[in-house]
Amino acid sequence: MKTHEIDATGEAVLDILKTDARAVPADIAKQLGVSETSVKKYIAGFEKDRIILDYKTIINWQQVHRNTVHALIEVKVTPERNVGFDAVAETIYRFPEVSSLSLLSGGYDLLVEVEGESLEKIARFIAVKLATIKGVQSTVSHFILKKYKENGVIFEKQHDTKRLPITP
Repeated sequence: MKTHEIDATGEAVLDILKTDARAVPADIAKQLGVSETSVKKYIAGFEKDRIILDYKTIINWQQVHRNTVHALIEVKVTPERNVGFDAVAETIYRFPEVSSLSLLSGGYDLLVEVEGESLEKIARFIAVKLATIKGVQSTVSHFILKKYKENGVIFEKQHDTKRLPITP
């Protein structure tokens, strides 16, 4: 993967978009004291170079009672010669059930986040699709019962208290 040297203005543009993907170039330009054209060029370049991959909305599905089940699955893998974990990872991330996939250090090699309509469908995905991939040695599954925070966004209503509680 190619890495890019980004100047301070480019980093500031990325920071603003990370916090608010709806920010428009005119507002970003005002915040940074640069031209709107400059901001548009940064954004276009970031999209072209795959630095900005997508713009997302974080939705608290618990509030709308959608019955989607999420699970985190730790996967132990035998890496392949000359490609390491990449070939197995590619096989895994191509499944539509997989919403996120990361390479880990520690006892397991990959962390897979999946979502499905039911616990049974996720269990079937693990048993039939994931565990049968060549190179997968073992899996450990954790079903997510409740999300409190995602991508820096807290789901619970915030209290007015700004001080941390003190305990004896």
